[in-house]
Amino acid sequence: MQIMLSRRRFLASATLAAAAGLVATPESSAAEAPLETTTIRLVKNRGICLAPQYVAEELLHLEGFTDVRYVAAEPGYGQSEKMARGEVDFSLNFAAPLVLAIDAGDPITMLAGVHPGCFELFGNESIRGITDLKGKTVGVQGLGSTPYIFVTSMAAYVGLDPQKDIRWITSPSVRPMELFVKGKVDAFLGFPPEPQELRARSIGHVVVNSAVDRPWSQYFCCMLAGNAEFVRNNPVASKRVLRAILKAADLCVAEPQRVAQQIVDNGFTANYDYALQTMNEVPYGKWREYEPEDTVRFYALRLHEAGMIKTNPHQIIANGTDWRFLNEVKRELKT
Repeated sequence: MQIMLSRRRFLASATLAAAAGLVATPESSAAEAPLETTTIRLVKNRGICLAPQYVAEELLHLEGFTDVRYVAAEPGYGQSEKMARGEVDFSLNFAAPLVLAIDAGDPITMLAGVHPGCFELFGNESIRGITDLKGKTVGVQGLGSTPYIFVTSMAAYVGLDPQKDIRWITSPSVRPMELFVKGKVDAFLGFPPEPQELRARSIGHVVVNSAVDRPWSQYFCCMLAGNAEFVRNNPVASKRVLRAILKAADLCVAEPQRVAQQIVDNGFTANYDYALQTMNEVPYGKWREYEPEDTVRFYALRLHEAGMIKTNPHQIIANGTDWRFLNEVKRELKT
């Protein structure tokens, strides 16, 4: 699926970016070598916590990209698979699935952390903490899905054996959230707009909110990653993509109402209220404060403890990360 920006939307969004003081300046582009390509392919899925990726479309045009495409992909490992196969060039993706993909040898390079705090673990009255998951049912899209990987990481962190202590429930036709709503599972882990919808419906309660509960709030949830060959062969384009997405993250902080309306107008989500709650609740400004390597190390350790990866954190970092562009952009933006 491809979404092309209309001239009207481009002008409106460029005005929005300029109002927030986030437009790429001519000087920043003039000092760099020419783009190796003017086409960029990004992922689109139902996760509205990926808002910087969606808002970045206009900023990417201002960086010199003339053809910005969005390709539909399932969250988590589905995104990684498309990236590894070269079907998309970049995507925000969750840290733990990226670690799994790199451990499996997928040609993916992580470039930056963009924001923490978008996933929430919901439970029924029998669950008050992560340790209460022992013997309980947890709904996931599938074994290997993003919620499965994150809950596994959390369970391993508190000393549970995720494979033996948790009863994983999957359904090919019913979303995990609906299984939870119907009382068929005790817990599930959701991403925006699911937590916002459950709170609106007063269903269940939050066991862990990764925006505020440690240690999860201290690490990135979503990171920017790219196809390793693309990053290697297109360093100028890679840096400009990163710069656009980080400026878009700043835009989510500076203009949450307009960003929420923009992602609704551009067809990324339907509910403005849930989109606005997400903009206000997810700490998009933390990319300036946190170190992405800490996140990679943290989740690599958790997944190694759970027996899900064989590679140690040092190897994951060496084989699957490149922070050069992030360091350059941070200097440019005077962080």
